[in-house]
Amino acid sequence: MKVEKATLKEVPQIQRLVNRYAQKGFLLPRSLLDIYESIRDFFMVKDGNEVVAAGALKIFWEDLAEIRSLAIDERYRGQGLGKELVDACFKEAKELGIKKIFVLTNNPGYFSHLGFRSVDRKELPHKVWSDCLKCPKFPDCDEVPMTIDLDSLD
Repeated sequence: MKVEKATLKEVPQIQRLVNRYAQKGFLLPRSLLDIYESIRDFFMVKDGNEVVAAGALKIFWEDLAEIRSLAIDERYRGQGLGKELVDACFKEAKELGIKKIFVLTNNPGYFSHLGFRSVDRKELPHKVWSDCLKCPKFPDCDEVPMTIDLDSLD
């Protein structure tokens, strides 16, 4: 199993995987339209024809991107697939000249293990919070904003 860019034929599987975590309150729900429109942002891992892990790198500005919709099928957790997806996002971000990546997460321990640090919400631009208006948790968000400077990974 290896990380690869997602294609249009995997959109329904990616949506099901992400929305399983959304139903538990861990991720924002994603519509088919949203995933079709952002398919170029997604990486995935397949076992045969089944998508078992997915995540996306969304660019916000010339030097800022977000890792979002990171979801690993429960049967495949603990195998390093999340880290592989994050590493693929890091690699693409560096190739594009992105300097900083952020996440909004309710699992800060996982991301701190990968080098992210917690930050005050005020450190992120207002545009970042545009998705929050669509979130069922708004305005009582329990997610932790975290960032990583990609130059620190060299």
